[in-house]
Amino acid sequence: MQIGAVERVRLGLFPTPLVELKALSDFLGGPRIFMKRDDLNGLGMGGNKLRKLEYAMADAIAQGATTVITTGAVQSNHCRLTAAAANKLGMSCQLVLSGKEPKIATGNLLLDRILGVDAIHYVPRLTPEEKETTGHDPVEEKVSEIEEQLRSNGEVPYYIPNGCRSLHGALGYAGCVREVVEQLHGLNLAPDYFVSACGSVSTQTGLMLGSELYCQAQAKVIGISVSRDQDYITKKLTASVAEAHAFLGLEGLPAAEIIAYDDYIGEGYGIPTPEMKEAVSLVARKEGIFLDPVYTGKAMAGLIDLIRHGELRKGENVIFIHTGGVPGMFAEAQVASLQF
Repeated sequence: MQIGAVERVRLGLFPTPLVELKALSDFLGGPRIFMKRDDLNGLGMGGNKLRKLEYAMADAIAQGATTVITTGAVQSNHCRLTAAAANKLGMSCQLVLSGKEPKIATGNLLLDRILGVDAIHYVPRLTPEEKETTGHDPVEEKVSEIEEQLRSNGEVPYYIPNGCRSLHGALGYAGCVREVVEQLHGLNLAPDYFVSACGSVSTQTGLMLGSELYCQAQAKVIGISVSRDQDYITKKLTASVAEAHAFLGLEGLPAAEIIAYDDYIGEGYGIPTPEMKEAVSLVARKEGIFLDPVYTGKAMAGLIDLIRHGELRKGENVIFIHTGGVPGMFAEAQVASLQF
């Protein structure tokens, strides 16, 4: 199947801008750095999930869905954008959030409430080890409960897992690569590297698929993990890329190399690091662009470190994907870490 024939509903403003970070590049003395501004894609304060939701919501519409259910952390960027997309398409939306309900809604949670989601459910946040030990997943159990209740009321629920299905991410971010290739072509350039934060791996899956389709796999894709170890990411990427290949019926394409770093996570997901703080400050003060502390801040910290260690060099063109998430700067848990 041609990727352009896959059903999609238009939600964002694409192509998003591609800007050169010349001051940052000069300061670091490394490659030319370009930023793909997917934080500026036009809906719900932007972010990378919108490309994926264009495919997920098209599937929901095809199934006659009336209510979308999705999951994430209390400060989930994905939940914010899913709620915004549901509003735009006239659907109800319910969120299942892992963690305790805060006394005051800040950051993304505040935006969820302004968007007027139909219901927000809070469930205990368990580690993968705790889920395995107890044999229970509070998130999946709550989703099943909501689905059953909605069906009994004559509704048609559609479940979007946290971060969207890997296939929808692959389709969305292959399109991002196509945009970048066209934008750089106007400058008589080609991408050497794509760098992005890696959480659920679907963005990196799409960038790898896009490199195979539009760059003969010559543009390498570097994922900077914000939560999982390298072995987990490698296994999940292998499976996700294979799923995308099978769906599109692709054979004989040059295979994109899996490159993932888990050196920049720090103490854990969403926990600030000194390197993240430096990266957020540096990009703001050199380029006037804000990064978030959970995803893009740590991804940029990884990019900066790779340049300083000579792994990314002068003469190369590096594309940093700004995946959004800036509302997370204003979450109560992050404010203290961003005092400069």
